[in-house]
Amino acid sequence: MRFPTPLVPATLIKRYKRFLADVRFDDGAEITAHLANSGSMLGTSEPGSRVWLSRSDSPTRKLAWSWELVEIDGHLVGVNTAHPNRIAADAISAGSIPELTGYDRVRREVRYGSRNSRIDLLLEADGRPPCWVEVKNVHLKRGDWAEFPDAVTQRGAKHLEELADQVRLGDRAVMLYLVQREDCSGFRPAADIDPTYAAGLKKAVGDGVETICYTCRMGLDGIDIGSPLPLHLEQTS
Repeated sequence: MRFPTPLVPATLIKRYKRFLADVRFDDGAEITAHLANSGSMLGTSEPGSRVWLSRSDSPTRKLAWSWELVEIDGHLVGVNTAHPNRIAADAISAGSIPELTGYDRVRREVRYGSRNSRIDLLLEADGRPPCWVEVKNVHLKRGDWAEFPDAVTQRGAKHLEELADQVRLGDRAVMLYLVQREDCSGFRPAADIDPTYAAGLKKAVGDGVETICYTCRMGLDGIDIGSPLPLHLEQTS
């Protein structure tokens, strides 16, 4: 995934109301940017952090600037949760995720199940059961671990149940965690933040839902799929 225009550096003043962030450009100008991230952003929204913004010239946008990246301990971390689905779809189409090769059609936002939900990615190929892929953005790091979620997520727990439903129907279902950073050595659920989700993930795996995790290679020009991370799915606290 490439950023359509060069990113512009700034300093974070504060993040507030979930989707807003005040920043100061290097020339001293201050603006309010849109933030496509509804999580707590634990550890990634400290005032004074170096951030990078993209600008849209769309006349229909209320806020022209979007917060894309933050620098933490010398590493770039992606905070825009609108990107992982596209990154994953592009990587799957390019054959860059070995666990998800062998499909010649990738569809996004397909309705499924009995709860009026949409799956992030549906992979299809003649002669194979469909593969339902839910993509979760990960940017929380504690210790050497990438962790999800960074806030309680009832919606995330529902997605795990829906994936298990598809397995029971004879299809393949995959939970894909996409870590928008490169400085982690493994992935685990943040059970102290959301024990219900951690328990649900363990149950879903037991029900046949496959779980994989990949880092991303972060750059100021774009974001690419990185390397697989080992998983530790037992609940921790």
